[in-house]
Amino acid sequence: MSLVTFDSDADNIVTRQYSQGKGPVLRSEKCEIARVFFAKDTGADFHQHPEEQTFYCLEGRLECTVGEETYTIEPGQASFHPSNIRHKVHALEDTLLISFKVREEEQIYDATGVLA
Repeated sequence: MSLVTFDSDADNIVTRQYSQGKGPVLRSEKCEIARVFFAKDTGADFHQHPEEQTFYCLEGRLECTVGEETYTIEPGQASFHPSNIRHKVHALEDTLLISFKVREEEQIYDATGVLA
């Protein structure tokens, strides 16, 4: 089955190790897609991971620090986080994103959905 619905697991903490983002996560063998909600003044602490990651902003504004660069994304904009580069984010207002990652062998994340 290839239909994916992101209308459940709204209270799931996407990555407990460093983030306050909440929402459903779907993983296949090759990728991870998450619908992530950050309430105003929440975010993710500095961290890095081997996966490349892109946040696509649907609603709100998110301040992103990637390496030494800090900028804000708004609806229709994205932030690309290269492999193993320290990054953090801070929601300037309630913010809804789609997160895309290319999966690596070792995973520290818990999925809330799988492709059947």
